Amino acid sequence: MTDSLAGKLLVASPALLDPNFERTVVLLVEHGPEGALGVVLNRPSTADYIDPIRGWEPFAEDPAVLFIGGPVQPDAVFGLARSRTPSTPVAIDSFLGPLGVLDLDADDTTGIAGVRLFVGYSGWAPDQLEMEIAEGAWFVVDAEPGDAFTAEPDGLWRQVLGRQVGGLGMLRTFPDDPSMN
Repeated sequence: MTDSLAGKLLVASPALLDPNFERTVVLLVEHGPEGALGVVLNRPSTADYIDPIRGWEPFAEDPAVLFIGGPVQPDAVFGLARSRTPSTPVAIDSFLGPLGVLDLDADDTTGIAGVRLFVGYSGWAPDQLEMEIAEGAWFVVDAEPGDAFTAEPDGLWRQVLGRQVGGLGMLRTFPDDPSMN
């Protein structure tokens, strides 16, 4: 097992054609001997925030919709939050500077600047993610706190690749359908 990749981005290789992950950017929230857990940052749904989570609607970042976090437990809700202060609010378990996992049951919202909610998440069994990375399915890159709250999630894949150096950065121009090239 490599060092923990929590807080890193997984960027889908153009060769990854699994419809759950094609052209996705996944923020890894946990990574350890038990496996890995993350959320897809660039799959907004068409669903507005729903009743069980309406209390978080005032904190919703644009676009204020639920995101599809991944294929695992699609009826579960997972939240990320951004702190507005240097000290981490009680409701946030920070893992990337001001960014962290949101306690959806928290009553104290002091210091929360923004929230993004996901239905489902992405998960990997022990060593599964490492195998997929070795096979070239994923590129592991540094995350920026703003990645989780981009107002243009549809362009995130190209944006993240575009800030990489060398050949990896060039992949941002990879056509959606190479056969049309």
